[in-house]
Amino acid sequence: MGVGVGANIFKGRFHTLFSSSSYSCCVKQQLRFSLGRIGHGGVSFSSTLGRIGHGHGGVSFCTSPNPNSETVTTTESSSSSSADTIKDAGNMLDIRVGRIIKAWRHEEADSLYVEEVDVGEAEPRIICSGLVNYIPIHLLQDTKVVVLANLKPRNMRGVKSNGMLLAASDASHQNVELLQPPEASLPGHRIWFGDQNQPPPSTTPATPNQIQKKKIWELVQPHLKTNASCVAMLGEDLMLTSQGAVVCASLKNANIA
Repeated sequence: MGVGVGANIFKGRFHTLFSSSSYSCCVKQQLRFSLGRIGHGGVSFSSTLGRIGHGHGGVSFCTSPNPNSETVTTTESSSSSSADTIKDAGNMLDIRVGRIIKAWRHEEADSLYVEEVDVGEAEPRIICSGLVNYIPIHLLQDTKVVVLANLKPRNMRGVKSNGMLLAASDASHQNVELLQPPEASLPGHRIWFGDQNQPPPSTTPATPNQIQKKKIWELVQPHLKTNASCVAMLGEDLMLTSQGAVVCASLKNANIA
């Protein structure tokens, strides 16, 4: 996790600092998302989404009621297209299996751990995460985790954090669990969104600059949840490795950030 992972959960709200940059979720705002050609595969897509937020309604695509069947069909097609766009954006994220080599308390921040994480590169990454109040440090040692690896590095109280650990939070915002890749997966293995019967995407993940400029994480994050079986999902698509799905220990229908 070469990028900083920090999490502050306060006053009934799951506010994430699980990153090398400060990412706040879009709250009931009009979001226009347009990606040019990204990666060596030349993938291009664009969409205009309606209001996206963390309220009980989740995502509303701003469609007006109309009994006309043609309008209903158009609305369903639009929703399907938007879901495909979010999935495509999700697969622009460089999400990998990681393994925490060691973890320690940040010397200048009481709520932060500092982790040395193997993500399949020549050198481990340093990542900061705001998990002190939620996960005992002994549970982090030699633990496999899910890392968002293509965020810009962020200085967190004097420590350069180069990645983000993904975790689930329940509705009370009092319980947090790190996402868990399959036991057989190895550090550096890619994680993607899709169906278990489909191959992983062939597209190259976006660069950190593209992630920031196009606000790809802000588009994707509100749609990341666990289902009733504690499996990590992006909408209706599974979060997958070549060895199976990503899960959390016990939090059902929880937000992921």
